[in-house]
Amino acid sequence: MTELRMAAEIIAYSTLACEHALHDIAPMFERASGHKINITYEAGPDLMAKLRSPLAGDLVIGPSDFTDGLLEEGRLVAGSRVDFVRSGSAIAVRKGAPKPDVGTPEKLKAALLAAKSVSYGRGVSGLHFARVLEQLGIVQEVKSKLVAPQGRELVGAVVARGDAEIGIQQLSELLPVAGIEILGPLPDALQRFMVYGASILPGAKEPAAAREFMSFLKSQSAAAVFRKNGMEPSS
Repeated sequence: MTELRMAAEIIAYSTLACEHALHDIAPMFERASGHKINITYEAGPDLMAKLRSPLAGDLVIGPSDFTDGLLEEGRLVAGSRVDFVRSGSAIAVRKGAPKPDVGTPEKLKAALLAAKSVSYGRGVSGLHFARVLEQLGIVQEVKSKLVAPQGRELVGAVVARGDAEIGIQQLSELLPVAGIEILGPLPDALQRFMVYGASILPGAKEPAAAREFMSFLKSQSAAAVFRKNGMEPSS
């Protein structure tokens, strides 16, 4: 006699970079598994702060930059993390605006110095871009004209309404924004790929179902959605 599998409701939390892909992937998983998944999306630093409260739920999705510390603190289950994509940063301007050449570190530096306003966020790509500015030697020059996104706002939205001439954020967060044009990725010498994974929360009520979802994130069906959204599936 076949044992019937009970449907579960999975409570999950995710940083914003994966949001648009997960909007498509979650219903695919629900149809395939019979489970329901409820995902709350937060800006990375805000979510990490809330997880130290802690939050009740089953799993967390985020970049290793943020979740490694939580794993060390025991706020995520050790050994549970499953990596599923990596994500790089790109550069955007308002649609119809001049398109500076940003193909090399030197040309990107010149474009940033020439711009009247620049936007980047507080998340993992923003933290990386702050290091890029150090590498280029223009921290103070760019900091003086920074227009930061507010709350859950994407950098592309700041650029689209004309408040910033140049915006830098992960490609997956720029692609969904109307009214901008993506110039390309950060130059190779300045690029860094952030690795995203899912981890189980201590006290998870549905750990088995959560692990099913984590496995689904590495499926071919999910990989196709991630690629469409500017992210590279992990091998």
